[in-house]
Amino acid sequence: MEKGAAQIAIIGAGIFVRTQYIPRLSEISHLFNLKAIWSRSEESARGAVEIARKHFPEVECKWGDNGLDEIIHDHSIIGVAVVLAGQTQVDFSLRLLKAGKHVLQEKPAAASISELETALSSYESICANLPGHPIWAVAENYRFEPAFAECKKLMADIGDMMSVQVIIEGSMSSSNPYFSSSWRRNFTGGFILDMGVHFIAGLRMLVGCEIVSVSAMTSHVDTTLPPPDNISSLFQLENGCSGVFVMVVSARLPKIVWRIVGLKGTLQIERGNLDGRHGYLVSFYGSDGQNKSSFFSFSGVTDELKAFIHDISQATVKNGSAYEAEPRLSFVEGARDVAVLEAMLESGARQGALVQVKKF
Repeated sequence: MEKGAAQIAIIGAGIFVRTQYIPRLSEISHLFNLKAIWSRSEESARGAVEIARKHFPEVECKWGDNGLDEIIHDHSIIGVAVVLAGQTQVDFSLRLLKAGKHVLQEKPAAASISELETALSSYESICANLPGHPIWAVAENYRFEPAFAECKKLMADIGDMMSVQVIIEGSMSSSNPYFSSSWRRNFTGGFILDMGVHFIAGLRMLVGCEIVSVSAMTSHVDTTLPPPDNISSLFQLENGCSGVFVMVVSARLPKIVWRIVGLKGTLQIERGNLDGRHGYLVSFYGSDGQNKSSFFSFSGVTDELKAFIHDISQATVKNGSAYEAEPRLSFVEGARDVAVLEAMLESGARQGALVQVKKF
């Protein structure tokens, strides 16, 4: 760790903190200092700290209301990752932002459009009252995956867009560690909203424009999962192109693919693995019969964490004077992903009625 590097804390000590945050942060540990990990319960906090100490020997263990207050009042901690249940993240984020901390909050940005609207107006008033303008970032690793960045560059080569297909056949079964996660089960939209924001983020990034309206059918077939567990939606982009978004939460065989058909070529991103490396295969099919494919390993989580740490370090150096944070992390981007899915879920509840996507 470099002397004078940013001090950060993690709020939450669940599966994602233990299996993703700690290992990914350890890869870039020279960029910051992990000062504390907090959880509601002492037992949970100690479990995560034990894992983290292998990489961050100085990390402190905090829990309960007192532990949270200590983090809030610790002026040496400039950035906090909030990795909690979807229902409670926004409240915690706003408390930390009010205290002048920069926040990287896990997705989804919020549980509903009404929560998003309240959150954004609270954030605006916090920024109006604090000179440093704390950064509120939403962790959406798909916007940082090299495969999506590469595919976005290739979009110019496919000509006018004619059709977009997003097919998500997930494998959320009892063998998945997130299967029994109680907050996802008590979440309106269940796994469709929690997992779906990733796929919408990927879609929005590739097409480079917003989704204006949707019409969807939803169903509930696998009773071990919360409803709905299947969604088939038509969507219209603001550039006039339309497409389909199909998501099955628990398929026997997983398949995750984005496909964009243009007048001069077709682009496809498909999740898979190559020689034991997990990532995405990007394929381009040109009008002259050429077919180019390349494989990109996952690195989105590491890259988004790196971007957040860079942002908070720069914002501190510049003391908030109009520092432009990484747009791919902005809370508004996360809000737009949620708005699309909420429109799809609303349409499904209304038997396929056309629903306009709320603009943020």
